[in-house]
Amino acid sequence: MNIGPIIGGRIRTFILLSLLSPVILVSCGKVYQNPKAGVNARVEDLMKRMTLDEKIGQMTQIERGYKDVDSVIRELCLGSVLSGGGSVPTPNTPESWMKMYRSMQESAMSTRLQIPIIYGVDAVHGHNNVLGAVIFPHNIGLGCSRDPELVKKVAELTAMEIRATGLDWTFSPCVAIPQDIRWGRTYEGFGETAELQVMMAAPSVTGYQGEKLGTQYRVLACAKHYIGDGATTGGKDQGIAEISEEQLRKVFLPGYIKAIEAGVGSVMVSYSTWNGVKCHANKFLVTDLLKNELKFEGFVVSDWEGVKQCAPDFKEAIKLSVNAGLDMFMEPYRTPQFVKLLRELVNDGDVTQERIDDAVRRILTVKFKMGLFENPFPVAALADSLGNDYHRKVARRAVRESLVLLKNEKQVLPLSKTTGKVLVAGPRSNDIGSQCGGWTISWQGKSGPTTKGTTILEAVKSVKGETNVLFSEDGSSKEKADYAIVVIGETPYAEGAGDSQTLSLKPEDLKVIDNVKKLKIPYVVILISGRPLILDNIIKESPAVVVCWLPGTEAAGITDVIFGDFDFKGKLSHTWPVSIEQEPINFGDADYTPLFPYGFGLTMR
Repeated sequence: MNIGPIIGGRIRTFILLSLLSPVILVSCGKVYQNPKAGVNARVEDLMKRMTLDEKIGQMTQIERGYKDVDSVIRELCLGSVLSGGGSVPTPNTPESWMKMYRSMQESAMSTRLQIPIIYGVDAVHGHNNVLGAVIFPHNIGLGCSRDPELVKKVAELTAMEIRATGLDWTFSPCVAIPQDIRWGRTYEGFGETAELQVMMAAPSVTGYQGEKLGTQYRVLACAKHYIGDGATTGGKDQGIAEISEEQLRKVFLPGYIKAIEAGVGSVMVSYSTWNGVKCHANKFLVTDLLKNELKFEGFVVSDWEGVKQCAPDFKEAIKLSVNAGLDMFMEPYRTPQFVKLLRELVNDGDVTQERIDDAVRRILTVKFKMGLFENPFPVAALADSLGNDYHRKVARRAVRESLVLLKNEKQVLPLSKTTGKVLVAGPRSNDIGSQCGGWTISWQGKSGPTTKGTTILEAVKSVKGETNVLFSEDGSSKEKADYAIVVIGETPYAEGAGDSQTLSLKPEDLKVIDNVKKLKIPYVVILISGRPLILDNIIKESPAVVVCWLPGTEAAGITDVIFGDFDFKGKLSHTWPVSIEQEPINFGDADYTPLFPYGFGLTMR
C-alpha cells in the first residue's frame, strides 16, 4: 500500500521522532539486546537471565484502569496491558493514548531486563474505542461482501489507526461460526459457514499484521474465540457446544487453520465448553490440537477473567488453564493474586518449569518478531491517519458492498436523486451509535451521537438537499412526501446482553411503519441489525427491504446504493428464518425452508 497520500508529509516527522525517541543501549555482551542476532538466540539468551517471577510477569496481562498500573507493571515485571471495552484515557484522543502507552512502556523498560509490554485492545471493526476513529461494518456485513481483498484492506487501515494511538495488538479477527442467531455475538463472525471463515480469516490476519510480524504500521492479530463459541446450544453466550469432534474439525477449525497459515501471532480461547470441559482448561484443544497438530507457533491468551470459570477455587482454575496450554492470562483485576498463585503452583510442582518456559518462549518470540525490543515507544508518524478521509472512503465502500437487498417490488429502488421529496422516518435514521452497534466507544455500545460520522439522515440530505428531505422519528408527517425511507432495527449490545429468544422488532419500529403506510406513498425499509430479525408482515407488506447490518460511521455507503450510483452486491452471510421457532437453521440442514436462504441477495438491474 502506498501510504504517502495518507500520511502526507509526516514521513520526515516519523524519521525525526524515531531518532528522538528513547532507545535501548545495546550491550554486545547481551545477545537478546543485539538486533542482529537471530530471534531464537535472543529468546534463549533472555530466558536464561530471567527469574521465575519475571517469567510469570510475562504471562500476565493487566487492565489499564488498574490502580497505580505503572507501579504494578514495574513491580511484577508484567508483559502486557489491555483496554477493556470502553476503558480509555481522558481525554479520549490519540495524543492521550500515546502518552498513556509511553508511560506504561517506560515502566516496563525500567525493569532489570527491559522487556517491553504489548498492549491489546478490541479493535474489532476499526479502532472502535477511540473517539473519531473510522468505524467499519461489523464482520457479519463484511461476510456479505464475499470480498477478501476488502476485508484485508479494512484490517490494514484499522491497524494504521491503532498505531496512530501507539498500540500494537488487536483482539481480532473473530473467526467464530455462529450457528444460532439468538447468540448476542452473531455479528462478530463473518457468517454461518466454514466457507466464509476460510475466505476471510487469512486476509484479515494479513491486513492486521502485514506479510510477517514486524511489518511497519501493522499490529499483532489474534484469532478468536477458540473454539466452537458459535455452536453453543440455544445460542447461549459462554454456553456449551454439543458437537462431535468430527463437526468441530469440519466446520469450526478451518478458519483457524487459515489464520495460522497466514502467520497469526496469537489466539484467544473461548469461554464456552466442549466435550464437558471449559475451553480454557481443555488440553486436547489447546495443546494437542492447536499447538502440536496444527503447529501454531504464537501464544495463546485467555479471555477476560476466563480462567476463573474453570474451577470454583481460583488456584485450581489457574493450574488447569496453564497445564491446558494457555500462555498469557487476561487477569484485569486480580493480577497480583494470579502472579502469587502461579508462583506457588510452580514451587509446589503442580505446574512444571517446562510449561512456564514454553509459554514465555512463545510470548518473547512474538515480541522479538514484532521489533518491540528495538522500537518499544510510540511515535507520532500516523497521528493524522486516525479517522482520515481515505479511511472513511474505504469504509463507505465496505458499507456499499455489505448491503443486501431482500425485496424490491415495482422497482421502488433505486430512488430518484433529482425529483420528489423524501421522508426519512425512524429514530435510528439519525443515530450514529445504533449504526455502529456494540463494541463502539463503550463495551455495549450506545445509541445517539457517540462518535464522528455520517448518519443515514445526513447522507440522504447530502444527496437530495435539505429542502427535499423531511424527517419524522415516528413516521407521521403533515407535509407531503413522494416516498419514504424507514430506518428500523436493533439498538446496540454486546456479548451476553445481546442474547435474544425472540429476535423481534421493537413496538416503536412497527409503529413507524404503520404511520408511513398511512401516507400511502412508496417506501423502503432499511434494517439496522447485528443478525437476521423476525420480519413477520413487514416483508410481506413493505415494497422494498434492505438490510445494512451494523454499517458503522459511513452511512453514505447506503445512499450510494439506494439512489442508484451503485447496485447491490451483498449476499446473505446467514440464513434468514421465517420464525424464531426455526432457530437454529443453517445452510445444509435436511429441513431447510427459510424466509431467505444463505447467499440470497437481489440486484436492481
